[in-house]
Amino acid sequence: MSAPAPAPALVEHLERVIEAGSIEEIWSLHLAKMAEYGFSRLLYGFTRFRTTNSFGSADDILVLSNHPEEYLAAFVQSGAYAQAPMVKWAAANEGACSWRLIGEVVASGQLTPAQRRILELNERHGVRAGYSISFRDVSVRAKGAIGLCARPGMRQHEVDTIWNEHGREITVINNLTHLRITAMPFASSRRALTPRQREALEWVGDGKTTQDIATIMGLTSATVEKHLRLAREALDVDTTAQAVLKASFQNQIFVLPG
Repeated sequence: MSAPAPAPALVEHLERVIEAGSIEEIWSLHLAKMAEYGFSRLLYGFTRFRTTNSFGSADDILVLSNHPEEYLAAFVQSGAYAQAPMVKWAAANEGACSWRLIGEVVASGQLTPAQRRILELNERHGVRAGYSISFRDVSVRAKGAIGLCARPGMRQHEVDTIWNEHGREITVINNLTHLRITAMPFASSRRALTPRQREALEWVGDGKTTQDIATIMGLTSATVEKHLRLAREALDVDTTAQAVLKASFQNQIFVLPG
């Protein structure tokens, strides 16, 4: 017997995510959909520059959230997130995990002072119940995860009940959203490349020399070098080869217009 067809509303949502033309549009759709399941505050993070002991430069981490700015300043911008129990879980695992894990860490007596401060911060901001999803990526340097925070007043056992009923579809929605976000162009927090900088890097990626690029673009070699230097500065790298790699990771080059 064939499996039942997905609900039309879910299929329609997935179609809209697939057809969305920007990260902002994808994120707006995701916020609205997760709210339907009781998750009113989301925190998504993605990096392609993870190392063995960090998530890379803060400038290179894509963060999307509808948490209040005060909370994000204390949790994300301060760097405190790196010590949070669920972030540590996400860094070492793939899949979905209930925030009841936090209670288990507390009960074990293994909380560090930094983690205790994070839990106090979460308590002050009503970040008490939810689920986290750690995404599977093809590169060992890449890591994406999302924290789904339940609406104020919900308890963890209520969230777990929702997950038992809808966890599979919630996970599919989040995985598709993650794949669509990481396929979209996004710049670091420094600045995006200009069209000329992108074009010059694309020609370098195609193996062209500076003189070749100058002829193709109708510029002088000195102007091409200027575009490449500014591209390196915008991407915060030392070499043009690194600039090509990083711009490619950020989907800023070799992308279809529109």
